[in-house]
Amino acid sequence: MGLSKKDEFTAKQNTLAGYAKALAHPARVAIVEYLSTSQACMCGDIVDVLPLSQSTVSQHLRELKSAGLVKGEIEGTSVCYCLNESGWNEMQSMLGEFLTTMKKCC
Repeated sequence: MGLSKKDEFTAKQNTLAGYAKALAHPARVAIVEYLSTSQACMCGDIVDVLPLSQSTVSQHLRELKSAGLVKGEIEGTSVCYCLNESGWNEMQSMLGEFLTTMKKCC
């Protein structure tokens, strides 16, 4: 969707779509699953457990971070990643509300 069309939708719709987009790739789901079992980790830790290159993992982490689902803190020359609890809570709330308020058409 072009940037010019996003402003045709509510902020809530755009936010929910951003969360969905962030989780719309199996590698990102795997990264989130891995981070959920760790207190924090470096990108290299994730590369060691997934069949992806370091640059690909970094791109996926960037998408998750952009959506607010992951946060990263610089430690020396590396970035330490973990789940962003406030982002997850917001997504869970928005998604739960979205799914429970949908009316069935048939």
